[in-house]
Amino acid sequence: MGRRPARCYRYQKNKAYPKSRFCRGVPDPKIRIYDLGRKKANVDEFPLCVHLLCDEKQQISSEALEAGRICANKYISKHSGKDSFHMRVRLHPFHVLRINKMLSCAGADRLQTGMRGAYGKPMGTAARVDIGQVIFSIRTKDNNRAVVIESLRRAKFKFAGRQKIVVSKKWGFTKLSREDYITARSAGRLQPDGCHVKYLLEKGPLSAHFERALRA
Repeated sequence: MGRRPARCYRYQKNKAYPKSRFCRGVPDPKIRIYDLGRKKANVDEFPLCVHLLCDEKQQISSEALEAGRICANKYISKHSGKDSFHMRVRLHPFHVLRINKMLSCAGADRLQTGMRGAYGKPMGTAARVDIGQVIFSIRTKDNNRAVVIESLRRAKFKFAGRQKIVVSKKWGFTKLSREDYITARSAGRLQPDGCHVKYLLEKGPLSAHFERALRA
């Protein structure tokens, strides 16, 4: 018996059911890579950030997340290069899906129990998503804006329900707006830290202040 279609598990009907010592034998999720592209790019290199938001309260299977990730990655890699972006999958499929297997072979009627003991066995995993929750985030250069938006539009077809594409006002994956980032960066109050930034406080020993000044 193959996988059930994802429409059977689209809605959040029950409580969250994560993998635990009580819930064993859960198959591995299909999605294994959550960061792709040029993930080591400095925070200054990719100022533009585009999000794909979910517009419904639902469940998205790990297979759908993997299909959407591959779709967006292939389109951007083909049209602007594999080092022109950093994509992050913001959902993790922790919710375990169950199936009450029924036998369909000859003589199965004597083995089947119908709805007796109908609590199912683990079949797959899904992410529980709220309205307005981010599914994918992509940071890139400003000239790749149209390519990234088109890649997320194509990835939308892999998911049930409605999604929205939103161009963020923030600088990359940081919490600062573009204007605040440029002001704070030029004033030396920020220190690049991978794809994020560290906030340099005014307090602290003078030696640390001088060290920072020398580095800048």
